[in-house]
Amino acid sequence: MNGLMPRLARLIYAALVVAVSVLLPARTYSQTFNATVNSTTVGVDQQFEVSFTFSAQDVNGIRNFQPPDLRNFVLLSGPNQSTSLQFVNGAASGSMTYSYYLRCPKVGRFTIGSASLEYAGKKYDTKPIILNVTKSAAQATTGVKGNQTAREIGDNVFILATADKERVYLGEPVTVTYKLYTRLPIANQMQVSKLPSYEGFWAEEINLPNTISLSTEMHNGKQYKVGILKKVALFPSQLGELSVTPMVLDIPIQVRQRPQGGGNVFDQFFNDPFFNNYRTIDFTAKSNTIKLHVLPLPAKDVPPSFNGAVGNYTLSSNISASDVKANDPVTLKVTISGDGNLQLLTMPDFTLPTGFDKYDPKVSDQINRDGTISGTKTFEYLIIPRVAGKKEIPPLMFSYFNPAKRAYVTLSTPAYPLTVEPGVNTGNQTAAGYSKEDIKLLGEDIHYIKTSSNDLREESGISVLGAGFWFAVLFPLFALGGLVTWKRRNDRLAGNVELMRYRRAEKIARARFRKAESLMKTGDQTGFYAEISQALFGYLEDKLHIQKSEFTLERAEEALRGRNVDGELIGTLRSLSEKCEFARFAPAGDGAAAMKDMYDDLTRVIVGLERTLAVKRNAR
Repeated sequence: MNGLMPRLARLIYAALVVAVSVLLPARTYSQTFNATVNSTTVGVDQQFEVSFTFSAQDVNGIRNFQPPDLRNFVLLSGPNQSTSLQFVNGAASGSMTYSYYLRCPKVGRFTIGSASLEYAGKKYDTKPIILNVTKSAAQATTGVKGNQTAREIGDNVFILATADKERVYLGEPVTVTYKLYTRLPIANQMQVSKLPSYEGFWAEEINLPNTISLSTEMHNGKQYKVGILKKVALFPSQLGELSVTPMVLDIPIQVRQRPQGGGNVFDQFFNDPFFNNYRTIDFTAKSNTIKLHVLPLPAKDVPPSFNGAVGNYTLSSNISASDVKANDPVTLKVTISGDGNLQLLTMPDFTLPTGFDKYDPKVSDQINRDGTISGTKTFEYLIIPRVAGKKEIPPLMFSYFNPAKRAYVTLSTPAYPLTVEPGVNTGNQTAAGYSKEDIKLLGEDIHYIKTSSNDLREESGISVLGAGFWFAVLFPLFALGGLVTWKRRNDRLAGNVELMRYRRAEKIARARFRKAESLMKTGDQTGFYAEISQALFGYLEDKLHIQKSEFTLERAEEALRGRNVDGELIGTLRSLSEKCEFARFAPAGDGAAAMKDMYDDLTRVIVGLERTLAVKRNAR
């Protein structure tokens, strides 16, 4: 069916041209082939459109269209082909347009070369176009032809960012929602041009459906179709006024073509929807900037067990056994549940009475990201009693600040009594550690010293030049040297967290890529894009020494440029990260193919970065 409609339209077009040529007076129409660009000045990585239009009396005879060399640009879409038919003063004419959506990752002055085609045995070429690419996208146009058209679309298509609160305490969660409002039809898939940055916040993405579901809302007295693009929970880590930068989206809008030539007897016929009298305009929508004022936590009545937790929590605990033997392990499990940034929660340390050994806890969490950030975090402590008797594990204290109550809350576990029975060979020991039975047997174990030498004989001499001798002497020295070198290297890594993260970055990324590959094989698009996004951002954080709470894509790009990484590689990195982020809430139709392309492209980018950064580091 999709292939039938274009063929049917071409047949109708050809029939109309023949009919008009018979019924209307003949008129000579010259052929033209022109190249246009929606703006000759664009910003780095800003999307723009270049079109090649051939006009003639009958465009069905076009052959061998050849686009120019576009190696300096990143191809986003194209060639997109469209045909139009016009009747002006009784003369029929048509045009064929080949359009491309591109972006340029470098600053400079570039030439879009000539395109060519053949028509009626003759070759036609367009004139080259000079394109200026500036550092700031603000110096470029909006990507829509004509200020009037831009204003008209901007009044009917926009992105609105809202926060559920404007004044928050340090560490208090605030939910930011990005909604798309539109009164115009959207042609196809939107593209993320720039993601918001959350400098000064710890960010947790809130899960949304894979496809955008549109509902109807009223805004400023007008009815819009509204869909949620993105939802994120932010936990401020700095005081003062913080900003959340805008989200920028490239949206292909369908706009009805205005009649050309002042109107004629055929206008009503060709305004029929069958002829698809719409054109697609690429519109850049930018959300508003959100300002948040972050307040400090109260300095009065701060509990000793407060470790920075903010939210609303409950505390529960249990112990694996209350009657044990000495040297047998006991597990104390403490669980914190509630709303807040559970991933950053820590339990205050506690001290056990003499006679216990305590080990660092095993920590696990289950985070729910549907609507709000909530869940549980569990700490499992391994405790070993060493001395028999009646013992007690004291209560554990946990404190947090509740923003709703504007007060600190302290929770505690109960005290757990333990009955420790003697273990093996622990109840009949002397102060020296020997049992009485062992002492009784000492007389039988010790024999008299032998004084005669009748059965002694002289052994043959040992050569100090034998291989065994030198091996026994030198091997421990080499082993000791290797051990010392290994120990010094580990100590150096342990003392230099940045160096350790730098060297582990590739290993961690490789492990995440293996997990993403398994998700790709099962067709789990949401899990795949989430895992591969974490692999990329985690690699950049460790490799560039950027803290997770301070990481933004712009900061990573700046650090890469500071290390003289190729600009094309940086541009590819940004494009892939944006596609990956967008695919989480608008997955491609061919999910398997899209995931395979994303996996291969990101693998090549990380390999390229690894080689470049390794060369730069070794050169220092």
